[in-house]
Amino acid sequence: MSLFQSLPAYQISSRDKTLDLSQPHIMGILNVTPDSFSDGGQFTAIDKAVDHCQQMIAEGATIIDIGGESTRPNADVVATSDEIKRVIPVVKAIRQSFGHDIWLSIDTSNPAVMAAAFEAGADIWNDVRALKREGAAILAAELNIPVMLMHMRGEPTTMNNLAQYNDVINDVSTELLARVDEVTSIGVKREKLIIDPGFGFAKNYEHHCALLSQLSHLQGLGLPMMFGISRKRFLAEVLTNSGVEAVAMTQAAERDMIGTAAGIFALQQGASIIRTHNVAMMQQSIALWHQLSGYQ
Repeated sequence: MSLFQSLPAYQISSRDKTLDLSQPHIMGILNVTPDSFSDGGQFTAIDKAVDHCQQMIAEGATIIDIGGESTRPNADVVATSDEIKRVIPVVKAIRQSFGHDIWLSIDTSNPAVMAAAFEAGADIWNDVRALKREGAAILAAELNIPVMLMHMRGEPTTMNNLAQYNDVINDVSTELLARVDEVTSIGVKREKLIIDPGFGFAKNYEHHCALLSQLSHLQGLGLPMMFGISRKRFLAEVLTNSGVEAVAMTQAAERDMIGTAAGIFALQQGASIIRTHNVAMMQQSIALWHQLSGYQ
């Protein structure tokens, strides 16, 4: 496999615009939660959220992923009213500030939140629970917007107890395909789906290593892929298990460099969208990837 193979020629559409996924796209993370593992509380004020969005757009993000519920291990479920209060004013403010061109993704599993966000101007539904909440798949079909289906077992409170696989890449692929079949049978169009292998969800260190090293196998599902590993604990474990003891990485942001390297590795294996906290670092690495690909 060439180190600089072309990305699969996918595209997604929402409302009256289309995103070409034959080129890599950066999804900048905008958490408007008080308790996210990396940046909880930093962007809960609307003005700070808008400022951070502006920074990520300037650095190269084409998608902004807005989340109002933490899905870290053992996170509590957020009331629908609270999640709506966190997310919807930010969606409206970003649309007012930056217009129609920027793609807005909503990181939620709650159909009521997604319905309100769509009305406010959101384009993509990023669901870590893969439309398993009651009414979610039906709403996705009605809205006819792109949906990111993530692989996870259980809930954030139980997922770590469900990390048992015979063959993690085959099991993840099989379970994602089963979910694709389920939601399309309800009416979600296959061309609206994007898969997410679910790094950090119901997987241990060995599972993550195996999954990342064989990520290209998921291209067999015939769907575009989003890759999200930014600042997750696995990245620190890689360095610890490699004997890099000098790097304490006690703060999640210290994992950005190795997370960016993982993002490029995912890109080389067919991921079209890289979800990250550090847009500038990811964009610089993609620029190098682009330049070197012209010499193959």
